[in-house]
Amino acid sequence: MRAAVVQGLHKPLAVEVLPDPDPGAGEIVVKVGRCGICGSDLHMTEDPAYGVGAGDVLGHEFAGEVVALGKGVESVRLGDLVSVIPLVSCGNCEACRTGDLAWCTEFSLQGGGYAEYAVTRPNQCVVLPQSASLADGAIVEPLAVALHGVNMAGLKKDDKVLILGAGPIGMAVAFWARRMGAARIVVQDIADYQRDRALHLGATGFINDASDPIGSAERALDGKADIVFECVGLPGLIAQAVEQVRNRGTILLLGLCTKPDTFNSFAMLSKEVRLVTSAFFTRSEFEAALDALNAGAVEPRGLITDTISLEATPDVFESLRRRTHQCKVMIAP
Repeated sequence: MRAAVVQGLHKPLAVEVLPDPDPGAGEIVVKVGRCGICGSDLHMTEDPAYGVGAGDVLGHEFAGEVVALGKGVESVRLGDLVSVIPLVSCGNCEACRTGDLAWCTEFSLQGGGYAEYAVTRPNQCVVLPQSASLADGAIVEPLAVALHGVNMAGLKKDDKVLILGAGPIGMAVAFWARRMGAARIVVQDIADYQRDRALHLGATGFINDASDPIGSAERALDGKADIVFECVGLPGLIAQAVEQVRNRGTILLLGLCTKPDTFNSFAMLSKEVRLVTSAFFTRSEFEAALDALNAGAVEPRGLITDTISLEATPDVFESLRRRTHQCKVMIAP
């Protein structure tokens, strides 16, 4: 099979021919139909904290067709179109039975979607309804990440929401915040590329004001935010969020930041701010994201700006390191 393979940190991907995978007992092989390029994939090829190295195949936002079954697999069938939950788990422990897959003692992250075929486990698969496309199946994962963050933040009807960062996760947060009845949803970014897309996804306002980020957000929200979602992952944004959130408000961290950060804890303490972190999602949240698409929610499909071939992946992957109009790029192996 062909795959876009990591050559090492700070090196471009390369398309190589690898052996076709065979499923072991309890495993399946999925013919990848669509795989999204995630911002964290870019970080993985730059930051040693993620543990990615030469020979690895990235890609955790994917959907495809089940084409081979390992011994003992009964819960999916050949020909099923599935969206893959990229949270590897045993499927049997208490965490797995309750849908908290990330807290399984055997937990790890699934990759492999930048290839024609990928091995996974049937308990990680959700069969796509007939109305859902493979692209829908591949967009479910970032929608579930955002939904988990919104749930962890305790968003309530009529809340004022500020979202730092106009990437796919930030805009997916806007989608869920609108569906859950937030009164004002403002996306703040350092560029205007995604303004129209953010408004399409559910934002009521978009600001890009480097000279006065605090004041411009307050004016757009008509006050401080009830919840600030930090969806970038850069040092300094927690400190900014402390200034932007109301007394006893909530800051929810969704951005992946592997660098040390500092903020004034007294400023946070004096406002009794609640600082919450969010990673991964539950199985029920993953299924809820797919249900929203199946029920006719068209806005999340607006995240997808490009669909590319596997051969084009190395060049496009590198281009995404620079901010452009592109948002969610899908690979069609």
